[in-house]
Amino acid sequence: MRSQIFIFALLSSDIMRKSPLFVLFITIFIDLVGFGLVIPILPLFAQDLGASEALIGLIAGSFSLMQFFFAPVWGGLSDRFGRKPIIISSVFINAFAYLLFSHSTSILLLFASRVLSGIGSANISAAQAYISDVTPPEKRAKSFGIIGAAFGLGFIFGPPIGGFLKMQYGVGMVGYVAAGLCAFNILVATFLLPESLKVKNRKAKIFLSPFGNFKRIQGMPEVRKLIFINLVFIAAFSMMHVTSTLLWESKYHRTAAEIGYLFMYIGVLSAVFQGTLIGFFQRRLGEQKMLVLGCLSMAIGLASLPFVPPAYFMPLEYLSLLMMVMGNSLLMPTTTSLISKMVSPGEQGKILGINQSFASLGRFIGPMVGGALYGIVYHMPFWVGGLLMLLVMSLAVRFVRAHVRT
Repeated sequence: MRSQIFIFALLSSDIMRKSPLFVLFITIFIDLVGFGLVIPILPLFAQDLGASEALIGLIAGSFSLMQFFFAPVWGGLSDRFGRKPIIISSVFINAFAYLLFSHSTSILLLFASRVLSGIGSANISAAQAYISDVTPPEKRAKSFGIIGAAFGLGFIFGPPIGGFLKMQYGVGMVGYVAAGLCAFNILVATFLLPESLKVKNRKAKIFLSPFGNFKRIQGMPEVRKLIFINLVFIAAFSMMHVTSTLLWESKYHRTAAEIGYLFMYIGVLSAVFQGTLIGFFQRRLGEQKMLVLGCLSMAIGLASLPFVPPAYFMPLEYLSLLMMVMGNSLLMPTTTSLISKMVSPGEQGKILGINQSFASLGRFIGPMVGGALYGIVYHMPFWVGGLLMLLVMSLAVRFVRAHVRT
C-alpha cells in the first residue's frame, strides 16, 4: 500500500504527466527492477561460489567498469542515430546477460554475466540525453530526478522479489525473471517511446576509448570540476554497495530476505526524495547549495553505518541510510543538471555520456576498493567513504564560491 502511494505521487507530478517522460520513466523503471532483482543477492551468490571479499568487489565493480567504457559509446550513438534505437539495443544485451546469470555455475560465468550487463546498462547516458531533449534548462534538475526515482522504485520492488525468488526457486529463477522484464521493456520502448532527438548529428563521434575523455573535457573547466566531484562522490557511495550486504549478514546476522527489505527501504526513500522533493529543494535552496548539503549528508550517513549497536539496529541504521539517500538524491540530479546547462544541445549525449562514464569508473573503483578494505577491517570502507565525501564537500564549496563571485 505504501509503495502504491509513492507511485501515485510520482505519476501525478508535472514530470509524469508529460507523455514522453512518462514512457521513459516506465522504460527505466522496468530496466531497474531487473537490476534490483540481482544486486542484493550478488555478493552472497559470489560468496557461495567461493569468492573472497576482494573478488566479490571486483565482480560487482566489473559491471560499472563496462559502463565506463560503453557509456560514451552509447551517448555518441544516440547523438548520431537517435535515443530510442540505442535504448532498445542496450536492453537486448541486458536480457542475454541475465540469462547467462541464471546459468552461472562458476565465478568466471558470473563475472561474464556482470560484464555483459554492464555493457547493456550503460544506456543511462542516452536516457539523460532524452530528458535534455524534451525538458527546458530551468526544469532539468527536477526532470533528471526521474532516473533517480525510477532507480528508487526499482529497489522497492526488485530486492524483495529477488530475495523471495532465490529462497523459493533458486538463483536461476532470478535471472530468468530479470530477462523476462527486459523482453517486456523492449516491447514498451518499441511501441510507446517516441524519438526525442529532432535533428540527428550524423558527424557525432563515437568514442571507442573512454580514456580520451580526460582530454575532451580539458577545454571545459567548469564541466571538468563537476565531473570530478561526481566521480569521487560515486566512488565513496559505491563502497557500501557490496560491503553493506556483507556487513548486515556477518555482523548484524540479517538474512537475505531482510537484506532485500533494507534495499527496499533505500528504494522507498530514493523514490520520495527524487520523485517528489527535488523540486522543493531546488526552489528553496538552489542547485549550488544542494551540492554542498548533499555532500555533508552523505558523509554523515556513510561514516556512521558500521557503528550502530546491534540492539539499536532498527532506528539508527535506518537513520544512517536516510542520510545517505538524501545525500545521493541531492547530488545526482544536481550535478547532471549543472553539466547539461554548460553544453550545447548538439553535445548533450556526448558530454552526459562522458559524465556517466566517469560515474561508472567511480562505481568500479568503489566496490573494488571497498571489498579489499572490508577484508582488512570491516568498518574501513565506510570510514574512507565518509572522508572522501568531506573532500568532495570542500571542492563543492569552492565551486559554489567561484560561481557566486561571477
